[in-house]
Amino acid sequence: MARNPFRPTAGATPPQLVGRHDIVEELTESLEDGPGAPGLLSLFTGPRGIGKTVMLTEAGDAALRQGWVTLSETATPGMVMRLSHATTRALEDVDPSAAPRRSITGLTLPVVGGGITVSAPPSTVVDWRYDLGRLLDPLEARGSGLLITVDEVHSAARDDLRDLAATVQHLVREERTIALAMAGLPSSVSDLLNDDVLTFLRRATRFHLDDVPLDHVADALRETVIANGRTIDDDALAEAASATGGYPFMIQLVGYHVWRKATGDRITLAAARAGVPAAQKRLGSLVHETALADLSGVDRTYLLAMAHDEAESSTGEIARRLGVTPYYASTYRARLIAAGVVVPTRHGFVDFAVPYLREYLREHGARYEMAGRRTDGSS
Repeated sequence: MARNPFRPTAGATPPQLVGRHDIVEELTESLEDGPGAPGLLSLFTGPRGIGKTVMLTEAGDAALRQGWVTLSETATPGMVMRLSHATTRALEDVDPSAAPRRSITGLTLPVVGGGITVSAPPSTVVDWRYDLGRLLDPLEARGSGLLITVDEVHSAARDDLRDLAATVQHLVREERTIALAMAGLPSSVSDLLNDDVLTFLRRATRFHLDDVPLDHVADALRETVIANGRTIDDDALAEAASATGGYPFMIQLVGYHVWRKATGDRITLAAARAGVPAAQKRLGSLVHETALADLSGVDRTYLLAMAHDEAESSTGEIARRLGVTPYYASTYRARLIAAGVVVPTRHGFVDFAVPYLREYLREHGARYEMAGRRTDGSS
């Protein structure tokens, strides 16, 4: 039997990129157009599991296809130091004659277990911007450039992000062929753009990733199944596609578990109906639990109040359930929207941004209500 083709792992590239081809095309065109093209400075935002990391991977692949060099990092403290080291390694590959050289500074005899003392230019004294310029010289000479991707932007790495933004800004002003693509939760990206030192990033092209249309989901599921040696019945396909809610991570979860539940070379409605609950359970532990852990007790209480509704919730009714003023409740509504947990649907109404969060809260509500009482007054 063929190996399961679906990849429900955070950040893993799916067998098919669904519903994002317009974005990839825009990024590719910007790489072709060079300095000044809008897509060379990009920010991807959206809730967990929407495919932000995948889009950074796609941006990197598009750059590699055009002969660019890509440096990829995560926004944690020490990021610029790691990028500096990566720049040196890339320079060694692209133009060995321009790379910093190591030199023997001492010799200990007898040489047992490595008695040679070797020194490398420490990152603290290396002008990273200068090294980037030296890397860009041969790249531009051959008609390519450098892409830097940064995942999970967060305030914990604010100093590194400031250094990165300042460095890239100088190179952009010099019309060097450099691109920067970053990704993060809406609240983290908003916090980043509100930093007075990071105003340069406000000019970035922002891609807010949304759910994928269900007809695109169905096409991708069918094509993936057939390409890997199985067929899927129409009713099973409709069941599976509908269960994803168009949420990219859920597409992989549903596909993975429906494939597991099938026997032989045909995926039936029974297999789909057995696989969907398994996917929903896994979504709870991988996405819902993590998202809720990042919120305050009052934030979670707001979500618990929303979970009483079968669909969108009235913000006025939520305030009534919480026993607070609409103004007070609006503070937490705004925070939850910024965190990518809820979305406004129309004036005065909100809904959950991630599928099955309502059902998860109903199932685990007692636990979060107790946690909320222990942290009552948190903000």
